[in-house]
Amino acid sequence: MNHEQRSREYRAYIESYLKEFYEKIHDQPQKLLIEAMEYSLLGGGKRIRAMLAFEFCRISGRDWRDAAPFAAAMEMIHAYSLIHDDLPCMDNDDFRRGRPTNHRVFGEGIATLAGDALLTDAFLLASRAILPRSDDMARAIGLMAECAGSAGMVGGQVLDILSQERELTEKEVLDIQSRKTGGLIRGACCLGVLAGGGSEAQLQGAARFADGLGLAFQIRDDMLDVLSTREEMGTSVGTDAAKNTFVRLYGLERCEELVKAYTEQAIDALEPFADSGYLAALAESLTERRV
Repeated sequence: MNHEQRSREYRAYIESYLKEFYEKIHDQPQKLLIEAMEYSLLGGGKRIRAMLAFEFCRISGRDWRDAAPFAAAMEMIHAYSLIHDDLPCMDNDDFRRGRPTNHRVFGEGIATLAGDALLTDAFLLASRAILPRSDDMARAIGLMAECAGSAGMVGGQVLDILSQERELTEKEVLDIQSRKTGGLIRGACCLGVLAGGGSEAQLQGAARFADGLGLAFQIRDDMLDVLSTREEMGTSVGTDAAKNTFVRLYGLERCEELVKAYTEQAIDALEPFADSGYLAALAESLTERRV
């Protein structure tokens, strides 16, 4: 199986898995809430976090499907974060992935609650994972909370909001983006290793890989906000011009160099894994993307 075939298999499986999870509660009174959740959760996307969880599970020694509860949970947390990011009180975006944003369709109240429910349901789903070492479940749930909460993604978003009235240092920009984007990527990679029963060295390697990939991915994202069109991206572009982005800090030429450097750093961190070809190819494809 080549790399693209493996990606297609991972994406198809996670789409089906997520759809099945909510099909079981479609007839409940909260139907409108479920529709709003599915609108964002099943509305497209690269499924990067799921693919990372699946692959790290596979190369850590188990069937990649064993990571499905964790893979789905990370996609649910990601979907919740996008719903909340688009709200008028945050980025006030009207489009996401080429469609009206959640609050434009369902209203701000339902959109906010849909995000809340996705976050909470993510922990419910993750708790159903069966791990080779049962003691790792507490570690896994703690890791999810750390990557998504005040120490991770949410904390990074707060720092970003507080920083918008001044120009940040390089260290501050790196700190914000390693939390905002890198937090969930780190969670997906490390949860995959735990699902696969990997070693401590593999867990540390997965975290280092995620740190490098997260920064490379975010720098490329900042570049695309300048270089791409709304039609290409499916969302508003040029909205980050006044924010503390990597492009504002370094300029496009230096950003291109940093994308390559952080991608190489990520790939070098895969040394504890015997079969890392897919992850290396995935990292390169993500950081060379045009959309």
